[in-house]
Amino acid sequence: MKPVIHGFRLAIFVFLLAGGISAFAQDGKLNIHATPKQAYIFIDGKAMSEASKHHSFNLSAGDHKVELANYGYTADTRTVTITAGKTTDLDVTLNPVSSTVSGPFGAMTIEGPSRAAVLLNGKTPDFFVGHVDEFNHDWWWKQELVVPPGTYQVTVLQADKEVWSGPVTVPANQRVVIDVPKGVRKTVAWSRGEKFKSIPRFTVGTASATVAVAKPTAQLSVAAAQVNCGDGTQLKWSSADAPSVEITPIGTVATQGEQAVQPKQNTTYNLTATGPGGTATSSATVNVNMAIDASLGLSPAEVHYKKVGDKVVQEGNTALNWTAANASAVSIDPLGTVSPSGNRALQVTPKKTDLGPVDENVIYTLTAKNDCGGTETKTATLHVVGSIEQPEVKLSMRSVYFQTDRPRTIKTDKGLLSSEQETLQSIAVAFKQYLAVHPDAHLILAGHADKRGPQAYNKPLSNRRALLAKKFLVEQGVPDGNIETQAYGKEKNLTKDEVKQLLEQNASLSAEQRQKILQKLPTIVYAYNRRVDLNLSPAGQESARLYPFQSQDFARLIDRNGPTKATGVELASKKEKEKAKN
Repeated sequence: MKPVIHGFRLAIFVFLLAGGISAFAQDGKLNIHATPKQAYIFIDGKAMSEASKHHSFNLSAGDHKVELANYGYTADTRTVTITAGKTTDLDVTLNPVSSTVSGPFGAMTIEGPSRAAVLLNGKTPDFFVGHVDEFNHDWWWKQELVVPPGTYQVTVLQADKEVWSGPVTVPANQRVVIDVPKGVRKTVAWSRGEKFKSIPRFTVGTASATVAVAKPTAQLSVAAAQVNCGDGTQLKWSSADAPSVEITPIGTVATQGEQAVQPKQNTTYNLTATGPGGTATSSATVNVNMAIDASLGLSPAEVHYKKVGDKVVQEGNTALNWTAANASAVSIDPLGTVSPSGNRALQVTPKKTDLGPVDENVIYTLTAKNDCGGTETKTATLHVVGSIEQPEVKLSMRSVYFQTDRPRTIKTDKGLLSSEQETLQSIAVAFKQYLAVHPDAHLILAGHADKRGPQAYNKPLSNRRALLAKKFLVEQGVPDGNIETQAYGKEKNLTKDEVKQLLEQNASLSAEQRQKILQKLPTIVYAYNRRVDLNLSPAGQESARLYPFQSQDFARLIDRNGPTKATGVELASKKEKEKAKN
């Protein structure tokens, strides 16, 4: 049994070894040579080590973000591609920042993991100032972190582990000793700080190192501090020693730059630049003029209007002029939306339509607004004077409307309702006056019937309507020879759209009444086609098709079934159906 077990163990060893070699083959190596050798290496955001202590790394195949930082030098960030089983060499030389740092100063001594990275006021490589071994004693050879007086958020990182983080307040000419990971151990006098006027950012010697952190600077300005609503201006800013820069209310921005802004209210822009050495601020205010300067005028402010009959003899012409500076939306009632400035020629028609003198005021109201909350209103009043006069000779006529299947006979006037008689009486009076001036004039009475029932019944029905209207006019004193009749039956029925148009043109109807009528449109179409139209010859004037919605007989006129249950139309239709069966 022992050889079998031994062979089994050997097989497992070979399998694991093969797997290990396979896994190892997926990695590659990165060799880094950096100048200065004190530069610190961050790989994929992890704090690795000082370049002089550990410059070779095993990394998985693929792209890696490599950052080298040394305070007092411009950091180097690049993407490095690692190939499995191969070594990639990286040679980096950081460029020094030549400027020195001016006081006052305080200092930090940091005791703890010697190669751990130290960051101030941030947790990314941008805020790296050195490693613990550069700041861990204050003996004959000084190793210290020199900073402007203030409070700092100190973070100590080792690989991807945060060893310690906490606030540290450093007074002027004082040295704070930090024991990682316990925190601040003590604060002692630091007399050397009083002697320093300016210090290089990075100094290194035998068993000594000094890092002097500069306080950030920030400057924000605006091209125009006063703008009108809708206008923009340009912000310009610069900062130094601050990897994190924000402008409220804009957000994170580059360390320096320009940006167009278009505030809608008075706005103060605050620049905050944060770096290892603290925070610097600057602000600039843009005041927004929300006021609208508007004007509205008429030229002339009074117009004359004259109408004789249907003809306008003198039009009311005027011009409306307006301006609305600093406005984005302008409207004029009753014109609607207009441009911020302009003029418009107007032809004014008075609201009055009946005969008599005209004396009206038309008020135009300008309302201007802008996106910043500004608003302004102006009014201008136009005085309209004149008259609406009856023409020297004018005939007023309206079509006459009938009940369903009426009249059955023309021998009696009972086929005419009182409202129909009133309409015909007014026509008789007007036509007799017209004949006094135009004795050769004729009234042509055209009878119509709705589309229900056969034409053989409808045409005689429409003829009776025309003849009954003529009979009544003659009885009112109109000469028989000046009246002609025609019968169309249902040949020239008004369409649904034509009836709708007539309803829209009927000024006596309110919007609510019109809506209710439209709900019974099929019945209304029937009613409009039970009529007698009048045509004045040779003048060519036609009667107005104004349905008497306001008459006391309206319910009887509009009834589609007529005065009896079985109308002549229905009886005729029934006879035709019976004839067709036979």
